[in-house]
Amino acid sequence: MIRYARLYLHFLRFSFSRAMEFRFDFFFRVAMDALWYAVNFGFFWLLYRHTGLFGGWNYDQVLIFMGAVFVADAIQMTVFSNNMWALPMLINKGDLDYYLVRPVSALWFVSLREFAANSFLNLLMALSVFAWMLARYPLSLGMGGVAVYVAFLGMGVFLHYCLQMLFLIPSFWMHTSHGLRDVFWSLEAVTNRPHGIFTGWVRRLLISILPFSLVVSYPTRILFEGITFPLFLHMTGVSAATFLVMLLLWRRGLRDYASASS
Repeated sequence: MIRYARLYLHFLRFSFSRAMEFRFDFFFRVAMDALWYAVNFGFFWLLYRHTGLFGGWNYDQVLIFMGAVFVADAIQMTVFSNNMWALPMLINKGDLDYYLVRPVSALWFVSLREFAANSFLNLLMALSVFAWMLARYPLSLGMGGVAVYVAFLGMGVFLHYCLQMLFLIPSFWMHTSHGLRDVFWSLEAVTNRPHGIFTGWVRRLLISILPFSLVVSYPTRILFEGITFPLFLHMTGVSAATFLVMLLLWRRGLRDYASASS
């Protein structure tokens, strides 16, 4: 564990050093994310001028939900995004060989090697917005409730990573990820909307088979409704199952991987 922590510190040091060499990109990402935040806030502000509830939540509750969406997206962009973008190219060019020979987990190395330091300021901004939304909520949420919320939101972020990997691992056999990546981005939009707006089989699909609604919406539901055993079991069970499926496909992909030396 200490070795992994040391290695990740080296990743961070290198990433921040490189980000300072491209300062225009650094500040452009900040401006781009600030605009994205403003557009989403504007959408819900306009929506709530015409209704008191959306997906069963009032305006103050949706603001907390959107703050969590911003945090989850910022973590994804900062920690995982560059690595996910590069994975299909590593597979197709045979460059994955360099990751497989390292004395650490190849999946860990591939997933965390590139830390997007140019998005780190956006993460701090998202965390600030999230904290503000929690603080301005008119009712008492309690420190315990917020702590549980943050823990389940972390689980949701990990679930999002697993889902994205499931759409990228087929590159071992398809040699391209463009089609599946487009499908993933289309489904990912679900994470930006409360799960309560979906009904019937669509809702069941989005909380079980393609559980994008669990990433942010379910942790937020736990914050407002409190943690119950069925909610806990569903969230942890689906997340664990998704991780195990992703891990099995990853190992199968490695067995079928045609390296540069083959």
